[in-house]
Amino acid sequence: MADMDGERANEPFSWKSECAMKTSFKTLLPLLLLLAPPAAVQAQCFDYTDNGDGTATITDYICTDSVVTIPSTINGLSVTSIGFWGFDGNNNLTSVTIPNSVTNIGYQAFVDCTNLTAIIVDTNNPAFSSVAGVLFDKSQATLVRHPAGITGSYTIPDNTRSIGDVAFVDSILTSVTIPSSVTNIGYAAFWYCTRLASVTLGTNVTSIGGYAFAGYSDAGGCISLTNVAIPNSVTSIGENAFWNCWSLASVTIGNRVASIGGEAFWNCFSLASVTIPSSVTIIGDNAFCACTNLTSVTILSATNGPALTSIGQGAFCWCSSLASVTIGNSVTNIGVYAFWNCCSLATVTIGNRLASIGDGAFDQCFGLPNITIPNSVTSIGGAAFSGCTNLTSVTIGNSVTNIGIEAFLACESLTSVAIPNSVTSIGLLAFAGCSSLTAITVATRNSVYSDVDGVLFNQNQTTLVEYPEGIAGTYTIPNRVTNIGEAAFAGCTNLTAITVDALNSFYTSVDGILFDKNLATLIQYPARNAATFYTIPNSVTSIGDYAFDSCSSLTNVTIGNSVTNIGAYAFNNCTSLKGAYFQGNAPSVGGGVFYGDNNATAYYLPGTAGWGAFSDNTGLPVALWTPQVQTSDGSFGVRTNQFGFNVNWAGGMVVVVEACTNLANPAWSPVHTNTLAGGSSYFTDPQWTNYPARFYRLSMP
Repeated sequence: MADMDGERANEPFSWKSECAMKTSFKTLLPLLLLLAPPAAVQAQCFDYTDNGDGTATITDYICTDSVVTIPSTINGLSVTSIGFWGFDGNNNLTSVTIPNSVTNIGYQAFVDCTNLTAIIVDTNNPAFSSVAGVLFDKSQATLVRHPAGITGSYTIPDNTRSIGDVAFVDSILTSVTIPSSVTNIGYAAFWYCTRLASVTLGTNVTSIGGYAFAGYSDAGGCISLTNVAIPNSVTSIGENAFWNCWSLASVTIGNRVASIGGEAFWNCFSLASVTIPSSVTIIGDNAFCACTNLTSVTILSATNGPALTSIGQGAFCWCSSLASVTIGNSVTNIGVYAFWNCCSLATVTIGNRLASIGDGAFDQCFGLPNITIPNSVTSIGGAAFSGCTNLTSVTIGNSVTNIGIEAFLACESLTSVAIPNSVTSIGLLAFAGCSSLTAITVATRNSVYSDVDGVLFNQNQTTLVEYPEGIAGTYTIPNRVTNIGEAAFAGCTNLTAITVDALNSFYTSVDGILFDKNLATLIQYPARNAATFYTIPNSVTSIGDYAFDSCSSLTNVTIGNSVTNIGAYAFNNCTSLKGAYFQGNAPSVGGGVFYGDNNATAYYLPGTAGWGAFSDNTGLPVALWTPQVQTSDGSFGVRTNQFGFNVNWAGGMVVVVEACTNLANPAWSPVHTNTLAGGSSYFTDPQWTNYPARFYRLSMP
């Protein structure tokens, strides 16, 4: 999709609802710029360029006269052209007369001339003419430019066949009648006509150009049209044709329209309902996106001839009031993010020829209570139903072969799901975040997958693919399992412990935490049993993907110097995590390692390396890890007639406790040097009573 400035982002999760403030229309259309334009010169009130062939082009009018007559010659050069922005933004101009020498007028030559009421053309001009101050081509078949300052209503003459590009831009007209002689409405023809409340379209219009009735979304920048009846003669509605028409509450689409362009009705947030006729074969990307008052959509199917087969990317995204959708039998594909964030959607009726549901097609449709995927469907895209938090029931048709990654992510109300025989591929995290899911069952003849007690395995039960998050308590890995799928236990917030069958040769557990057999990889830390502090064993060299996912109780973790790699999203959503304490050099990391851990800091020891890159890769702030005196753990103070305290730091580090008696003029001297065992050491000063005051600090040797 493309905004007027070509900068609109493609990610549906960051749709731009704001629009650039109107300052000029010089960016309305792409222009061909010469690498070496002729030098500009000036003759009295006109800037012009010498075209090098005895002719000149007016490039700017620099005086303040309200009535202007363009000369036919300047300094011996014949004036044949008015440049693209010749009078752009000239608010003094009320009337301009064009000589017979001018045969070319840039289509933005009079844009933003808000007080211009008449464009008069010499009767001998071979290219242009004027009718009541309105600029036409010589034959009067094309309306070239309607002066913006003319008020009230306007009826286009009966012999007009085409309304040119930007013909009415910035007009303050309130109504326009387009006769049946007109067949084409050009690009941006009525762009930014903020007072235009009524348009009568002739019965022979076949094409409505891109941005034809579009407006900006800042205050006062939108067209005032409240209803539009597109006649049966129209076959094409251009891209952005009614873009940002905030007041448009009703639109009737004629029964010969074959194409609705991308963003055609984008952000028409007063539009309440729309029926797509059976003639439509193309619904462009984001065609009705952000129509936030749209409550129902019916997409009719053709009984014969060409028919709509695909709903475009984001076609109805962000239609937050959309409650029901009926998709005709001709549709075979629902595009990427087609109904993204339609949070009120409660009823979806899908035709019997649909073959694929695109990525994110119904993502964030919070209100959807159930969905039946017909037998015609073969593919469910990634995140297709992600975030459908009220989805309690899903029926997957018996032709589906692929369930995409995160297809049902965070469907919190889903309690069970049945995988048919046809499914041969289930993507990563397909059912992650389904906190009520207690069983994934698989049809007995499925050649790729099986289930045991509601847990998803491959067919021969050697790979544990996904563990339903709704199952609480302890789970034991069977002895036949040789592989744990990536993120198999991700988000299992009800899981308190993982144990391993004693005969299993590949895995083991320590205190309910899952490791590989030699304790080199920490695979999964059960979220329900997360301690506040955890020290990863020294044997561990790698922390697996999603290993600590959603361990919301974890506040501090100590990571030994043997760890060289931390997998993707390993500490994802550990919302209470404050400190990750590293005893060695910065490890390599996967994506999103500390995603959602907004209060965490990575602490590193003196002499270790790689922390700048680590911070860049994880987004986590880093700080030097220094020894700390513990003042609140019961060790601080006088014990057995001696003053002391615990010193905490990394195990194996050497700490020197120094003392002085006068902070105003300190002379620090070492009192005790100790190598910390287990990350903590108790310091006591037997001489503390020999001094009226004594102060302590920690240092390194």
